[in-house]
Order: sequence, then C-alpha cells, then structure tokens
Amino acid sequence: MTARAPYLRIERVSKNFGEFQALRDISLDIYPGEFVCFLGPSGCGKTTLLRAIAGLDIQTSGRIVQDGKDISALPPSQRDFGIVFQSYALFPNLNIADNVGYGLVGGKLSRGEIKKRVDDLLALVGLTGQDRKYPSQLSGGQQQRVALARALAMSPGLLLLDEPLSALDARVRQHLRTELKQLQRRLGVTTIMVTHDQEEALAIADRIVVMNEGRVEQIGTPMDVYRHPQAAFVADFVGQMNFLAVDDFIDSSIRLGEAVLQVASQKPPEVERVTLCIRPEDIQVRGVQPGQGNAVLARIEHMEFLGSFCRAELRLTCGRTLRADFSINAMRDLALVPGQELCVALPADRIRLFPGSSEAADYV
Repeated sequence: MTARAPYLRIERVSKNFGEFQALRDISLDIYPGEFVCFLGPSGCGKTTLLRAIAGLDIQTSGRIVQDGKDISALPPSQRDFGIVFQSYALFPNLNIADNVGYGLVGGKLSRGEIKKRVDDLLALVGLTGQDRKYPSQLSGGQQQRVALARALAMSPGLLLLDEPLSALDARVRQHLRTELKQLQRRLGVTTIMVTHDQEEALAIADRIVVMNEGRVEQIGTPMDVYRHPQAAFVADFVGQMNFLAVDDFIDSSIRLGEAVLQVASQKPPEVERVTLCIRPEDIQVRGVQPGQGNAVLARIEHMEFLGSFCRAELRLTCGRTLRADFSINAMRDLALVPGQELCVALPADRIRLFPGSSEAADYV
C-alpha cells in the first residue's frame, strides 16, 4: 500500500527575533483533511509557527512545502490558505455580504456568481438572512462565523485558525467548536488551529501538537497525548496530574514512604531519581481493601465540589498529597467527607514515570 503523502510539510523550521529564538528546529507533517491543533502556553511559539505557514512572518531557516510546492519564501498573497484571527478582523463599514465576498471581488466571478457564493457560505455557517447587517449588529459568535465564511470564500486548500474562539464566553465557545468540527469534516479542508485551551484541543483535533519554548514536545491523537504523555511538561499541561517524588525504584516497583507500588512503566535509563505521575480520575476508591495491590492509606483533607464530581485532596501516610476525582455517585455511596480515612488504589497501568525528583512546578 502506498503511504499517504502529507499535504503540508514543515522541515526543520526555526524563527529568530533578534537574539530570541521563537521556533527551534520544528519538523511536522500534516495530512489532507486533517484537523490539527497547535497547543501550548502563551509564548510557546504556536502562533509564530502559524504565521510562518501563512507567510506573515517568514521563518529564519527551514522549509515549508504545501501540496508539493515549496512556499517557504512566498508572500501571503501567493499561498493557498484562508485565515481567521482571534479579533475576527471584519471590516466595520462593510455589511456581512460584502465582508464575506471581499476576496472574490475583482476575480473571474460575475456579480451574480459572487452573490450565490456568499449566500451559500452564509447558509453553511448558519447566517442566512443576515447579509445586509453590519458587524456591530451581530453577536461575537455570529461575527466569528462571518470571519470563517470569509476565510472559506476562496475555497482554500488550507484553513488557519488563530485562537478563533478565545474571545467568546464559555457556552458559545463550546457550541461553536462543535459546529466548527462538523463543518471541517463536511468540507474536508485541511485545518490548523492555534489554541491554549486544552479542552478545546482534546475535543476538536484529529492530532495535537503540544509546544513549549519553541519546541514540539509531543504529537499525537487527543487520546495518546492525554493517556500517554511523553514528557512531564505534557503530562502537567494537558489535563490535571499528580506529581510525586519516588523514594526508591527497584525492578518494576517503586516506594513512597512505607508503601510499595507496582508499576507498568520502565525506569528511564541512566536516571537516578524518578517522579510518579497519575491523573486524579485514575485513583480508585471503590472496593479497595488494605493490603491489596497498590493500595495506600489516605486521609481526605479537603473536598471541592465541581458539579459532576468532587476533587479531593488526600494526604498519604508518607506525608505526600494527592488530588483524586470522585464521582457524585461514589461520594453518595461511600459517604465521603473531609477528615475521613480510606484506602485508595493507584493502578499500575495508570502510573507514569519521568526523570527527576521534583514536583510539577519544575516542569511548568
């Protein structure tokens, strides 16, 4: 079987702003029809990489190839993409129809063809009948849809989204991200979205590119990145994570104080100290008995109600603390309250090990 060729190939791309290196030797393949999210904290380089792809900030070194064509040095006008910015960047003096059709004017289409194209795009984004209004007459969510329709007007091969939902309130953002994903699937357009919102990336992306300090930390499906982080930074940035310094590591077991836990992870080679990582939702509380595998005695210090679950702070007998997520059903059935002592289990296949003996703050 012939391997699928990438639609966009980023080869050893670096970007310097004076002495500051914003991107460091990044290589990445993006395939036709994929929805890829660049995820990371502010200043990690994700927007710089997006702008390099668009030609808005040409890379200092490296190549960018789109659909077999080297676009590394081309200006934005000669690249095949549509872009949606965080600020929408709509023309306030143009109505919605003219905003959407702006890039079509002066091309080969007649006025009637432009109108039909605009009407089709507005229907596509759920704004039929809004064509004569102006941006100031629309809500933030509607303005974002207009910006998306304008980006799609030229039928680009690549759609670039620079934190397009971050200015919206939580409910509108959640609704629009679902619509955006459905629209992308329907059109099949290769899409890259920049976001710092981990939930957004997990919900919408086919693959996530986790970035930090100008480097790619991990590339994978949302499930891979969440369940199998390859670096302590990824483990801490994507979702909630407990970090516990391990007292000793022997064969396939680790020691936390007096507790000995079996682990499925391997000790990193040539590393003297390791840190245990486990997600709060992976800590088991139902049916855990003293003496069973990977059970530890803990005391509930504090509980925080978060709607569908409670996040508890547990203090282990060794003095370390863990965050554990307990469902509302478990809270009710086990009558869990602060001050209660109980046994919890840390499943061996849910424990991850990373080099070092520090807590999470060292990885942020």
